[in-house]
Amino acid sequence: MEGPMKAIVSLSGGLDSTTVLAAAIESGADVQAVIFRYGSKHNQFENQAAFDVAKHYRIPARLFDLSPIMKGFNSVLMRAGGEIPEGHYEAESMRQTVVPGRNTIFASILIGLAESEMANEVWLGIHAGDHHIYPDCRPEWLTAMNEVAQAATEGKVQFKAPFLYETKLGILRYGVQRKVPYHLTRTCYKAQPVACGRCGSCNERREAFMLLGIKDPIEYEYHGPLPEKELPKGNQ
Repeated sequence: MEGPMKAIVSLSGGLDSTTVLAAAIESGADVQAVIFRYGSKHNQFENQAAFDVAKHYRIPARLFDLSPIMKGFNSVLMRAGGEIPEGHYEAESMRQTVVPGRNTIFASILIGLAESEMANEVWLGIHAGDHHIYPDCRPEWLTAMNEVAQAATEGKVQFKAPFLYETKLGILRYGVQRKVPYHLTRTCYKAQPVACGRCGSCNERREAFMLLGIKDPIEYEYHGPLPEKELPKGNQ
C-alpha cells in the first residue's frame, strides 16, 4: 500500500507561505518545510518566524543559506541595498524590492530537493497581490517553472500554488478559518524586530486584517492610516 503524498513547502515565515503550509498539511501530504536565507534585510526575523511556524505544526524544516551566492544581487531588499520604500504595496516604488531571479533560484533548488526526497509536490505561497510588482510570482512564471520541473524530473515533481489567483484578504480568510498561527509570522521588509507598519508588505497585510474586520496579532511600530493606491499618470 502506498503512503501519503510527499510535499515540500517553501516557507518564508510570512502570512502567505504559512497559510500554504496549513493547506499542504490539510491535504494529507507528508510535509517538510524549506527555509531560505539569502541576505535580505529582514532575513533573520523571517527565518526565525519560519522555524517557529514549523515547530508549531511539528514538521521538519531545513535551512538553505544562499547569502554568499546572492550577496551582490541588486535590490533594496538586500543588506547592501538602499532604504525600503514605504507606501501602497502596488506603488511603482515597490519594484525596488524585486530581487532578480530569487524565486527561480529557490525553485531550482526545490526541484532538486523534491526529487532527492522522493517528494511529488512543491508548494509555493505566490498570490495575486504579488503579480503587479514581482515577475517571478506571476502565473506565466509558474507555468514555465512547472514545465521545467516536469522535464527535469521526468514528470516526478510539480509545483502547486493554491492561492495563485487569490488576494491577501482571501488567503487570510482561509487561514483564519483554520486557526493558522499568524501571531508567529513575519511580513515586514525592514531590518528591525518590530514590524514597521509602513512598508508595502506591512500595508498589504494590515489592509487584509482591516478588511476582514479582525485584529492583527503582531505588533507594529506605526498604526496610522493606510496609504491610498496611486493612480497611473494621466489619471490624476
